[in-house]
Amino acid sequence: MRSPCQVAAVAFYNNITPTKLLNCTPIARKILIPRAERMKRWQGKTEQIQTRVLKRLLHSAKRTFFGITYGFSDIETYSDFAAKVPISHYEQIRPLVMRMIAGERDILWPGRVTNFAQSSGTSDGRSKFIPITPEGLSTNHIAGASYAAAAYLASNPESRMFSGRAFILGGSFSPNNIDSTVAPGVRIGDLSATLISSVPRIVNDFYRVPSREIALMADWEQKLPSLIKASTTQNITNISGVPSWFLAVLKGILDYTGKNSIKEVWPNLEVFFHGGICFDPYRDLYRKVTGDNNMHYVETYNASEGFFAIQDDPALRHMLLLLDAGVFYEFIEQGADEPIPAWEVKEGKIYEMLISSCNGLWRYSPGDTVRIESTQPLRITIAGRTKHFINAFGEEVMVYNADAAITAACRKTGVNVTNYTAAPVYTSDQSRGRHQWLIEFDRQPESIDAFADELDNTLRTVNSDYDAKRTHSLFLDRAEVIAAPKGLFDRWLATTGRLGGQRKVPRLSNDRKIIDALLSMK
Repeated sequence: MRSPCQVAAVAFYNNITPTKLLNCTPIARKILIPRAERMKRWQGKTEQIQTRVLKRLLHSAKRTFFGITYGFSDIETYSDFAAKVPISHYEQIRPLVMRMIAGERDILWPGRVTNFAQSSGTSDGRSKFIPITPEGLSTNHIAGASYAAAAYLASNPESRMFSGRAFILGGSFSPNNIDSTVAPGVRIGDLSATLISSVPRIVNDFYRVPSREIALMADWEQKLPSLIKASTTQNITNISGVPSWFLAVLKGILDYTGKNSIKEVWPNLEVFFHGGICFDPYRDLYRKVTGDNNMHYVETYNASEGFFAIQDDPALRHMLLLLDAGVFYEFIEQGADEPIPAWEVKEGKIYEMLISSCNGLWRYSPGDTVRIESTQPLRITIAGRTKHFINAFGEEVMVYNADAAITAACRKTGVNVTNYTAAPVYTSDQSRGRHQWLIEFDRQPESIDAFADELDNTLRTVNSDYDAKRTHSLFLDRAEVIAAPKGLFDRWLATTGRLGGQRKVPRLSNDRKIIDALLSMK
């Protein structure tokens, strides 16, 4: 039975058109601006806030199997925690997660966990299943989204973001076909699918586009036209998703409507909340597609494992680490063995990040490296993935190097890139080694060689190790660029079962498995 408020909301919703939604932004400001003010008060209090978060996590989980095993009840300080609890990757916690999927309670987190986010990326090629606890949803994922909205409203006093609808591009639940017992009621899929299902239906119906039924469709080829049809008649003011996937939707909308820009379809669109991949290679393309140089872009660091950071200052492309959102952070500097807590990191250093969270992950590596841009406040940029790099010749090229090179080459040659991946070509009797880049363009550059030159030169500028190997071409030849046919990456993702709004192509690989598979389909 619906509450009186729900009844009133339904009645209101049924009697309005998409263009007559009330502007709820002033109400949203009153609710969210205090959250923005709270973020400002984190400065100078990293140790205090993070220590409090750690104590809450340990107290909550002290009677779980994991908490009893590692003596959470006896841990008083961070030093105790670091001494007692081992660092873990997914391979170490997989058996415990499978017990949770089978229905066991109180394993990594109190109670029974029924939602798991599926993602790929383990060394054995099997999917990861990340627990999503009720506390993780409320304290971390939903809180992170509200922090992002709060920061945006605080920076944009003229915003009318809540005068229309949000178009949130997400994934779906997966069939329970894993090689393990799956308890009744357990759901496995993209994080976004769990978030959509966890939000009250009235909120989805009233504020969000598309409908829950369309949003959770599994078949992307059927889903895309449904997304397009469902959104073109709506008053969309903000969009959220992975840039590469949302670009496909926006282009589809332009084809469907015959319009020249998205602003002709959604004149009140003002902000894109994005994450998952670096936005820089897509920035110019989005400006072209939206037809609006005043469009706002807000980066978020929101992964299956947690919501970690947001771009709180539009003048900076750095992200503020969310210190009070149910996550305790540790960092391992490149070349070091022991992690350090967040209050000991140094500006300008690159670290592998570890998390302990209310999703039941303990000293866990999500596989990301971050660069510390400032310590007061604690701001980061994503440097890349710990397993996504090229270091075949001692050059140690990271994803952020690759994104910088792609961005520079695009601007130099006047084209845009929709997808790319790169891998080494090893030295042979006929040639020295080189990096091979498979790139899908929105339109092919007039000269592939000119694009390759700029990409290669930028890599030399941003990476001294690569430059050293390239000097006089003694060890490495210039980077090779191969233009991919349009749709190649989507076709490859479809063969892997990973076509959808939350799935991404690995940018860099230290072997040729991915790029050779793509080239075989060319």
